[in-house]
Amino acid sequence: MALTARGGNRGPAAAADNRRALLRAARDLFADKGYNVPLSAIAREAGVGQGVLYRHFPRRLDLAFAVFEENFAELEALSARTDPDVFERFFERIVELMVESVGFVELVVGARGVVEEYDGDERLARLLTTPLARGQEAGRVASRVTVDDVGLALRMIYGVAATARGDAGRRADVERVRDLVLSRWRI
Repeated sequence: MALTARGGNRGPAAAADNRRALLRAARDLFADKGYNVPLSAIAREAGVGQGVLYRHFPRRLDLAFAVFEENFAELEALSARTDPDVFERFFERIVELMVESVGFVELVVGARGVVEEYDGDERLARLLTTPLARGQEAGRVASRVTVDDVGLALRMIYGVAATARGDAGRRADVERVRDLVLSRWRI
């Protein structure tokens, strides 16, 4: 009987890789199958056991917020850019993230009332401030547009995305609303 070669258990040395794999799998599966995708499917997609998943993320909500935190990291990097069109790029990326995973955004919106320390709304408002000011300084966005206006527009776009019938209709409807909003904000 021949012994098969298999990788040894790397234990704690694999923790960071396992976490990254879980986040990648969760992002993909939340976007594709929705927030209620079985956690076992996420673990399987990441190539780890469920025990590893639960060690990193004791609750489904913990996993969801960790994925959402990656979105914030991406938006923070985009917000720091100095391009004259940074506001439009920032706004469009937020809209893309919404369309990619409407159910996931719905979870985070719903979690605002459940997780006391949730500060996503305030963080997003802070992140919007600099790109909006840059767009206004560059003459690309009307000075009358406020961070609250942008937040309202994002909620409207989310409503359109959440109520669309099918992915093709969702993308088309969201693009129309996005274009309407941006055209209204231009000088």
